[in-house]
Amino acid sequence: MAAAQDLSVEDAFEAFMQEFGKTYSTPEEKAERFATFKENVEYIKKQNEEGGATFGINEFADMEATKFTSIYASGVKAPPADQLIGAVYLGEHKYSGAALPDSVDWVASGAVTEVKNQGDCGSCWSFATTGSLEGAWQVATGKLVSMSEQQLVDCSHENNGCQGGMMDRAYSYVMKEALCTEESYPYTEVDTGTCKDPTDHAGNCTVVLKAGDITGYHDVNPSDDAAMMEAVAKGPVAVAIEADQKSYQFYKGGVLKTACGAQLDHGVLVVGYGVDGEDKYWKIKNSWGPTWGEEGFIRILRGESVDGPNEECGVLTMPTYPEVAPQTTEIVV
Repeated sequence: MAAAQDLSVEDAFEAFMQEFGKTYSTPEEKAERFATFKENVEYIKKQNEEGGATFGINEFADMEATKFTSIYASGVKAPPADQLIGAVYLGEHKYSGAALPDSVDWVASGAVTEVKNQGDCGSCWSFATTGSLEGAWQVATGKLVSMSEQQLVDCSHENNGCQGGMMDRAYSYVMKEALCTEESYPYTEVDTGTCKDPTDHAGNCTVVLKAGDITGYHDVNPSDDAAMMEAVAKGPVAVAIEADQKSYQFYKGGVLKTACGAQLDHGVLVVGYGVDGEDKYWKIKNSWGPTWGEEGFIRILRGESVDGPNEECGVLTMPTYPEVAPQTTEIVV
């Protein structure tokens, strides 16, 4: 699509509809979506004029903030601490004092699968969970295998499917049950209400993680930049962030410095960290498909962020990662 500044807003809207396959049931709905699109284009233009990260028209450009939030930034539902059940807590990861790498990139190292898309389902927690498990499995075995979010949505009754969940609780499920490959238990964007038995291989589940391959999970000492860097140097780390701001909705590239808050509502995966010029950043894999952000990734300012010391959209509030100890690297068909 041509840059928005090169088109009238009407032409930009028509181009947007064509690129993202948007259709509206009535002329009234189209007019409402156009009005929202126009407001969002003005926001994008203003933000780009201020410099820093870049923002752009994406598939969410016809969505007003509350609608966007209700679908794409409401998938982390934190239960009371005394309700966290099942998974073995292996203790808090605190910074050891060891020297830290200047940068880490698990994408380049081959421990991150392709960017996925949760669609109209509040299942971000399942994508953050599989991402951390995929990374831990690759680090432990040298094999990168895409794992099934749909199985977690259907079967992890510690969570609430498309209505949200928590990564810690998903680890609880995977400790007790085998986890299928993405290919054999594909994502459908809905909570089917039916859990396929992963031990029933006639039901076309190809098992990656077997019950017992996960020994437990660690939380990372919150608001501790060094502890988080050390944890990320071990492998990808699942985190919850606040993603309900327009700065996140329309992020296109660069290091995000715009305030985005720390009210946790969305599960993502920290896959590295580094420095771009004078800006230190976390590299994060999202679950909104490759047309969003930097081909599905975002870089968020690390350290003294605009949200306050160690806020960073909530990245350091509730990080967690699993410990994987494979009994065998054989994938069961």
